Amino acid sequence: MLFRRLITPFAVAACVLSLAACASRGDASQDRGLLGGVFGGGGGQVSDAPEAGIGVNSFLWRSSLEVLSFMPLSEVDPFGGVIITDWYANPEIQNERFKATIYILDTRLRADALSVQLFKQVRSESGDWVDAEVDPATRIQVENAILTRARQLRIQTIQD
Repeated sequence: MLFRRLITPFAVAACVLSLAACASRGDASQDRGLLGGVFGGGGGQVSDAPEAGIGVNSFLWRSSLEVLSFMPLSEVDPFGGVIITDWYANPEIQNERFKATIYILDTRLRADALSVQLFKQVRSESGDWVDAEVDPATRIQVENAILTRARQLRIQTIQD
């Protein structure tokens, strides 16, 4: 129990420090704040070029996190462009659950820079979770939602 009390503040501090390190862009004249620097928000020039603090397209990254915000996150790697969720069960349909893995493959805002993998499990009669096939249209819908939101974020940034 003491270890758990110590590790949680340490983990939070490590995350904050790593985000702060990511936010440094080397341009002191453009102070965009911690979250703006890491996730590409705020003023300044808009570009699909890679940012110093994140290894992938920031619009795809932010939109992926927003679209999957209802699911608990398991692993998040902004430098490698990977978002892995934990299993999520809709409270209205408790006999099935989903998990998602998002790969952002490029620094440019392009449809082929995004790969979505969905996994589904259903509860068997014995109560165990069994892998099931995900409708391919569902994966396409998630990809389209992420791409649409990424375009909206980019347009918002241009207009600001």
